[in-house]
Amino acid sequence: MSTTSLDLAIVGAGPAGLHAARLASRRGATYTVFDDHARIGDPWRERYRSLRLFTPRRWASLPGMRIDIGFFDYPTGAQLADYLEKYAAAFDLPVRTSTRVDRLTPDASGGFHLDLSTGEEAIADRVIVAAGAHHRPIVPRFAGELDAGIRQLHSTVYQGPEDLAPGLVLVVGAGNSGTDIALDAIKAGHPTVIAGRNPGEVPAPIDTPIGNLMASIFIRRLRNTTIDTERGRRFRDEHAGHGVNLVRNHMAQLEKAGVRHVGRVAGAVDGWPVLDDGEPVDAATVIWCTGSLPRLDWVDIPAAFDSHGWPSHERGMATAVPGLAFMGLPFQYSVASPTLMGMGRDAEYVVEHLFAGDRVSAVVRR
Repeated sequence: MSTTSLDLAIVGAGPAGLHAARLASRRGATYTVFDDHARIGDPWRERYRSLRLFTPRRWASLPGMRIDIGFFDYPTGAQLADYLEKYAAAFDLPVRTSTRVDRLTPDASGGFHLDLSTGEEAIADRVIVAAGAHHRPIVPRFAGELDAGIRQLHSTVYQGPEDLAPGLVLVVGAGNSGTDIALDAIKAGHPTVIAGRNPGEVPAPIDTPIGNLMASIFIRRLRNTTIDTERGRRFRDEHAGHGVNLVRNHMAQLEKAGVRHVGRVAGAVDGWPVLDDGEPVDAATVIWCTGSLPRLDWVDIPAAFDSHGWPSHERGMATAVPGLAFMGLPFQYSVASPTLMGMGRDAEYVVEHLFAGDRVSAVVRR
């Protein structure tokens, strides 16, 4: 069994991991990025095909290389995936694909031990966990009570209208993904119902030059809503567990297209989803757009988590485990932390504090 010694191990080659990798390269650190996908960017290729981000080009680009889209354009999931792959190649970032970290534990040397899916192992002085937030789909308990003939999907696995059974589609969750998928379904000829509260809407259409400018203003507001301010802490507490406002889609747009907007899905009766007013929905397909969580059970370091099993951290730095950091967490520092527009600042903070007081060789050791 071979063992690799590193200054830093980064788990996850998404935007957060690549942000951190670029900064580690500039420090001359010996590091490797481990990712369990076959290609860099695959998590974005696996999202539904109609996905188009609402992050303008300026904020969708990582430092040193602009994403190749029009000035006022917004990238699709596939375009972002290809960009991330090109970015890693352009800066020769040492990413090991198809290599999953099965277990992370403290090492006797004072650093960390990583068991890899390849049968190898690595020893690292520092670790950044940037493995993504969408590995554990959240669905209500009563989902298991629905009739077996109803096709059920979560938004994390939905690809396109070919996934829908003939008949009515019920989309549960009226956030950005839910409204995207509801429009997919209605355009494909399915009677469509979307259930859930309206989370609020960005008033101007963003797919215009003026809307693009307003989107940038909105993004700056999200970046400036930080947890070290009273306003930021209040926003965090009020919006915990809820998505951001609708950015591209509007409920009036969905209703005009023929999508019916209803209240909450309260449970299941006789195998059918039932609304909070008691109305059953004769759905052939139910798509749960009800959120997801990161999968962190492979981090076998109990001190890194609070009593609820969530990372215990300050701006991403594990409070009780020196040398361990997380990235991409909700409200890690600002509302924008788990998004493309907030990850860069968080990466700078995390890398700076991981290497505080250390002098890493200016020449990358191979």
